[in-house]
Amino acid sequence: MELEEVVALLDSWYPPRYADDWDRVGLVCGDPAAPVRRILLAVDPVAAVADEAVSLGVDLVICHHPLYLRGTSSVAATDPKGRVLHRLLSNGCALFTAHTNADAPEGGVSEALARALGLEQLRPLDADPAEPLDKIVVFVPVDAAEAVRSALTGAGAGAIGDYDSCTFTTSGEGRFRPLAGARPAIGEVGRPEVVDEVRIESVCPRPRRAAAVEAMLAAHPYEEPAYDVVELAALDDSTRGAGRWGRLAEPTTLRGFAERVATVLPETPHGVRVSGDPDQPVRTVALCGGAGDFLLDRARAAGADVYLTSDLRHHPASEFREHDGPALVDVAHWAAEWTWLPVLAGRLAEALGDTVELHVSTTNTDPWTFRV
Repeated sequence: MELEEVVALLDSWYPPRYADDWDRVGLVCGDPAAPVRRILLAVDPVAAVADEAVSLGVDLVICHHPLYLRGTSSVAATDPKGRVLHRLLSNGCALFTAHTNADAPEGGVSEALARALGLEQLRPLDADPAEPLDKIVVFVPVDAAEAVRSALTGAGAGAIGDYDSCTFTTSGEGRFRPLAGARPAIGEVGRPEVVDEVRIESVCPRPRRAAAVEAMLAAHPYEEPAYDVVELAALDDSTRGAGRWGRLAEPTTLRGFAERVATVLPETPHGVRVSGDPDQPVRTVALCGGAGDFLLDRARAAGADVYLTSDLRHHPASEFREHDGPALVDVAHWAAEWTWLPVLAGRLAEALGDTVELHVSTTNTDPWTFRV
């Protein structure tokens, strides 16, 4: 595999357009034409991970957190970030990051955390709006129907999930009378016509509307085709969005759930902090991998028994609990997001087979090193 092929695969799973405006994702360094034989997956692009990459002889490090979030005018090895970059480059190792674009989708960070905890019936806690769709409807003579269908689908209409070329056709009669100045493809000026026609319907991503209509009109035999473009209702995406909500297969107590969290996540000095009655029942869980206090209100609205995330601050947590919010479980940022790495490794192994050797870093890069 060449590096650009691996990058294209990652971008197809975690499209860069979904990254937050402030984020910096994608290929940080490396030659797109360079071969990739070994890959290391890690959460943080820090010195310890760079050293691990060099010791393993990997060609690519894929990290969740970006190396550079703010602009820089120098990558000299005079500061920690520059030293990481030089360590990787001098050993022929590329660096790629997928951050906020990897948080929300299926197979992303929050979903990986939810599945690691055994949650079922998953849905986004704050769903993204689904891609806006139109429905294009056109009436066409029977013998020209296939050409018009092909034109529509070739221009991007008719894609539904893992299917393309999706259309629906019904039969009927088209009636019209050409007037003076018309150049009818069928019939004569001044005489009413009845033509066997079909109605073709197909959904179309709104950004492809103009191209699909233009292609349809070019393929249609009529001088003045009859067609409709209908904007479909906006819906939430059932697979993409911030955080996750789910159910436990078996109810437990808050203490029991916290103990499960401590068992599933990598151990850190941070441990598992809990706010709530240890004996209260827990059936439904809301969570967000990484810093998730921006979803506190969503967790309350979802009716979850507990909300799990990282980096909760004193005042938001206190006010949340005072206003009858769910119990809170606060875990180490690194530990929660680490659960995504085995999921990503599995996807890469399935896609790349034995062409690439994969390593999941177990180096603890949490900034906190001990608790007194």
